[in-house]
This record gives sequence, C-alpha cells and structure tokens, in this order.
Amino acid sequence: MRILTAISAALLGLGVVTSASAADLPRKAPAYVAPIGYNWTGFYVGLNGGYGWSGDANGFVGGGQIGYNWQGAGSPFVFGLEADIQGADIDSSATAGGVTATARINAFGTVRGRVGYAMDRAMIYATGGWAYTRTSLSLTGPGGQISDSDWSSGYTLGGGLEWALWDRWSVKGEYLYVNTRDVSLTLGGVTMTGDYDFSVVRAGLNYRF
Repeated sequence: MRILTAISAALLGLGVVTSASAADLPRKAPAYVAPIGYNWTGFYVGLNGGYGWSGDANGFVGGGQIGYNWQGAGSPFVFGLEADIQGADIDSSATAGGVTATARINAFGTVRGRVGYAMDRAMIYATGGWAYTRTSLSLTGPGGQISDSDWSSGYTLGGGLEWALWDRWSVKGEYLYVNTRDVSLTLGGVTMTGDYDFSVVRAGLNYRF
C-alpha cells in the first residue's frame, strides 16, 4: 500500500513538472507579413483643367486624358503612356488703326510617355512626347472680319506629381511646355508662317481600372 502511494505521488509530481515545463517553453512568434504597397499598374481615364499662357496671351484650358501605367513588383519606377485632348482659350489681342488682331490657341492635345518614381501612394514623374495644336488668327475692323485657323504639330515636355487618394482614384498637378512648329495662316491673301510655344499648368482627377 505504501509502495502504491509512493508511486502515485511520484507520477503526480512528474505530471506537474511536465505541465510546468511545457508552460515554460517559449511560444513560436507568428510569421511576419510585409505590408503590400500601392501599385500603379493599370489603365485609367480622367478629367483636367487649368491655365495656359504665352507672352501676353493667356486663358483657360480643360479636357480629358486616358493612359496606362506599369510598375514592376517591388520596384519604385513607373512607366506609362498618356494621351489627352484639350479645349483652350489662350488668346491675345492688339488694336491699331481701328483694326483688332486676335491670335488664339483654340485646342491642343498630346501623346506622351511618362517615367515616374513612386513612394507608395505618391508619384513624381517626367513626361514628354508629341503635341498638336489648333491656332487661329483674325482681323476685325469696320469692314468686317477675316480669319484663318489650322492644325500644326510639335513637341511637349513637362512633369508632375500624382497622389492616389483611394485604390482607384488619384489626383495630380502637372506642368507642360508645348512648342508647335510651322503654323501657316492666310489673311487677305497674305500667308504668315511661324511657330507658337506656350505653357500649361493643370490639375487632374484619374480613375484607374
């Protein structure tokens, strides 16, 4: 009887020790999962509006854009292509001898490449490519008005900052320099040829698919 009691006590003590030892073992920490950063890859469309100027000519610009961005996994660099079309009212007038001459940029558009550096939801970028512009010239006097307009093409360079507010919506601020070469307009049988250059600052809103 004493032997059984001693054995039982020994086994009970062993169980206590085993339980205590198991409780004292360090628990394995859960595996670390790195947070997933924002990725700019995808098609997008948007609207924009802003201000354009060239010398003493200035006015409103507004329109829309469509584009595509690509960003490799784990890379901060973003590559893209964007096209836009803008209505514009960048004009300048001068009057002499009762005749008013008005030069106006009525519309323009661009097809540009973009190279950006992303810091999660913020991206700075440089952009450049082909630009096309519709320019008009008119003379208005006591006898009426004569005018001419035409499309011409050139190049554009610029840059901007874009911020992803939500997963699909982003806002941007952008500057573009546009140079349109070989503009030929004819008034009263006289053809005038030259090139126009102007600057644009604009804000935009994009939706990404």
